[in-house]
Order: sequence, then C-alpha cells, then structure tokens
Amino acid sequence: MECSFAVLAGRVREVALLNRGLTLSLNDERPAGGTRSVSFRYPDGAADFVALLEAETERVLPEVIAFAWENERMAGIAEAALSWRSAREERVRSFANSAPTPEGGTHEDGFRTGVAAALTEHALRHGLLKPDDPGLGADRVGEGLTAVVSVRLDCPEYDGSTRGRLGGATVRDGVEQGVREHLGNWLDRHPERAAAVIGRITRATEDPDER
Repeated sequence: MECSFAVLAGRVREVALLNRGLTLSLNDERPAGGTRSVSFRYPDGAADFVALLEAETERVLPEVIAFAWENERMAGIAEAALSWRSAREERVRSFANSAPTPEGGTHEDGFRTGVAAALTEHALRHGLLKPDDPGLGADRVGEGLTAVVSVRLDCPEYDGSTRGRLGGATVRDGVEQGVREHLGNWLDRHPERAAAVIGRITRATEDPDER
C-alpha cells in the first residue's frame, strides 16, 4: 500500500500539536531525488493548534486562552484552548489520547457546558447580563468559537465500534468542572477581554447579521 507523505506529515504534525514540547520527525526515503524530511515541535501545544486553525481570520481576542488540569475521578489529564473569531462558524476539534474523536463525546459536551457556565456566571456578576436575560448557553457561545479539547485517559470508553465518540460521565463532569473553573479565573483576570467576548456573543444573538 502506497502511503502519502503529505497525509502522514499532517498526522505527525497533529500529534505534535497535542503533546506540547514533543519533537516529532518524519523521513521519506522513497523519492529518487533524495530524502524528504519534516520536523514538528510546538511549545504551547493546544494553544498553538488553535492559533493555526485561526490563521488569517479576524480575532475577537488578541491571544488564545489555554489551560490544562488533572482530574483523579476521570483518571486523566485534560487540556483545552479556545478563542473567538468575528466569523460565525464554529471550529471545535476534540481528541482522546491524541486520536481524533470526529463525533465528539463527553469531553466535548463537558467543554461546551463549562464554557457556557463560566461566561454566564461572569456576565451576571459584572452586569453584562441581567438576571432575567437568557443565559449564554452552549448554542450561543459556539458562534465564532475555535477550540481544541484533548484528554489523556488511563481507560477511555467509546460509544460504538469506530471509536469516533468518547463516552464516560466522569469525563464530561471532569472537563466541565475544569473548564468552568479555569476559564472563569481567566475572565476575572481580564475583565475587558471578557466583556468583548460576551458582547460579541450577545450582539450576534440579537442581530443575525452581526459578524
């Protein structure tokens, strides 16, 4: 079977992005004209991943928000990086043990719920939302969101035989709790940037043409 160097290089790059500081190299000795080689290393891991996904797009924030934490209940480590763009398209990529989970799963569900909770709590505390306003639910915070969610688990559970969707209620709870806490702390430390994100989300909901 013939293997595509470009496809293999793309996958090696993806694994390097999901494992901060790890250097991975790929050599192809098949070409008659000489060996082809690539090497990848990303010191900021998932944050670098989001920055690449956001390349050449207008950002709401000047930087990528990123954090990692360990959760004993889910027996693993989670990492998340996120930012918002002026566009409406959502780009959320999720992974379990460095393998893509194209159908999402509990880690992605927990991430979305945690983001919505952190933003809503901050907005209410700082008067950016009124108590009777609708909360910033997962369906609202996703507009313009670019994110990478990665978990490394001792014993991952999958729904179905394709391993495309991660299962496990403890994973959902662990990711939601971690995102809610870490993103909430970031919002409190950067109130002006938090207001910019929340304002972008509420304006997009109120005005369908908002970009």
